[in-house]
Amino acid sequence: MRHKWVFLLAGLAVCVLATAVPFIGSPFVYMARETPIDPVGPAARRLVEDTFYLTQGIEVGQSLLPVEKGVTFRPAYVAVGVKVDGGGRLHGAPTRTGTFVAPVALCQGQSCQEEQVTLVVLSNVPWEPRDLTFPGKSGTALTGHIAISGGPAGVVPTYTVTDPAKLPRGVAIGPDGRVGGVPAAPGVSEVPVRICVAGNCAGVVVRLIIV
Repeated sequence: MRHKWVFLLAGLAVCVLATAVPFIGSPFVYMARETPIDPVGPAARRLVEDTFYLTQGIEVGQSLLPVEKGVTFRPAYVAVGVKVDGGGRLHGAPTRTGTFVAPVALCQGQSCQEEQVTLVVLSNVPWEPRDLTFPGKSGTALTGHIAISGGPAGVVPTYTVTDPAKLPRGVAIGPDGRVGGVPAAPGVSEVPVRICVAGNCAGVVVRLIIV
């Protein structure tokens, strides 16, 4: 009788292990709250940025940047007057305002996959820069912001220092137009900055006066 109970308990243990351990050779399935997750599935994003703000009638100067290397693009029109080339560069000037959503084919070799790209074309609303001179003191934290007046509502300008060598040591100008840092020495610096508002760009000179 004792042997019978031993065999019965051993059989139950085998059944429990069989349900707890996957069959040898079967793939593992990762779960999150009882939902299967594919650990080797396609990347969630194939483009660094998929939404672009443009201005009607102004030549586009932006590019689609793929996350992966070795990616080419299938040339196609993505908005009225705007086309993407094989290198991902956007060409042309949008002729109509509105929001355009277009599929763009990203290819690696013979394999291609479409991604949706959104182009928001805004009316040409004039804008102008202000607050381009910033005084400061050597060894003291400098804070400021390059502002603009006008432009389409809700569009955030971007700022690019076109000659970083002109920046005084210890000072930086960020892509949001903020001026900061601790100047290392006194002097006057004139820094060229390119400001873009929905693809409508202009160059300015920011003057930093450090005493």
